Amino acid sequence: MGTRSLDVRGAWLVFGSATAWSFGGAIARFLTVSDSWTVVFWRSVFAASFLMGFMLWQNGRKATVALFLAMGWPGVGVAACFALASTCFVVALAYTTVANVLLLQAGVPLIAALMAFLFFREHIPRATWIAIAAVIAGVAVMVSESFGGNVSPIGDGLALLIALAFATATVITRRHADVAMMPAVCLGTMIAACVSANMVSGFAVSATDGALLFAFGALNLGLGLALFVTGARLLPSAIAALIGIAEPVLGPLWVWLIHNEIPSQRTVLGGAIVFVALLAHIVWQLRQPTPEVGGD
Repeated sequence: MGTRSLDVRGAWLVFGSATAWSFGGAIARFLTVSDSWTVVFWRSVFAASFLMGFMLWQNGRKATVALFLAMGWPGVGVAACFALASTCFVVALAYTTVANVLLLQAGVPLIAALMAFLFFREHIPRATWIAIAAVIAGVAVMVSESFGGNVSPIGDGLALLIALAFATATVITRRHADVAMMPAVCLGTMIAACVSANMVSGFAVSATDGALLFAFGALNLGLGLALFVTGARLLPSAIAALIGIAEPVLGPLWVWLIHNEIPSQRTVLGGAIVFVALLAHIVWQLRQPTPEVGGD
């Protein structure tokens, strides 16, 4: 009974994280700040403050310091990947649709599997190869608009870079299971804040934009991560990934309902291919006789 209640709690926490993350695009579309680096800076500052506060509240000062020291170079690598991805996310939204960015990210688990094969020769089952091929096809459909000049290639290029950065972080955490996600991502927000501080045209924002940037950093990014890290530990990783699909589904929906931003036909088609491939692969994982248990 206790284990079952933990699973339910974990499922709601992970769903809560996916829901929090899904509002990122909708919040960004309300911002009137013209400089993307200013947005990156304040979002990163608010996210870092929230995550540091959460870690201090949960673990205490000494344990928090120990977590940062224990993550080593693999943790720094994950932090760098997250800093790159979170920065590119903000900049990409100035060039492409929220749907393009989020749906390309949906294929991250399968892109990570492909990277693990290419760099570490990890075994990939036939079903995973099929799913990877489908993801590549779906991504090709989505970015094909860039080749035709219908949308900016910068936006889709940055969206692909986000997916590659997250996939790299996934590979690192799989190969170094001792890497704690929370301090690594907190360090990533600090790196993004430091880099963007040297790139901004100005730090001043209006009161309205300040409130939106707080929500964008502390609630969308920080709270989402805190919920995910807490909930994912209570679930098999395949279940956590299945629930996490809610983010690329809900994100474009909020932007459509709130801002009337309608994704193109190719985005919908390519995103559907990626989404179905990932969903089918997760279901296949869950049907295996020895599913992976536990999440970081």
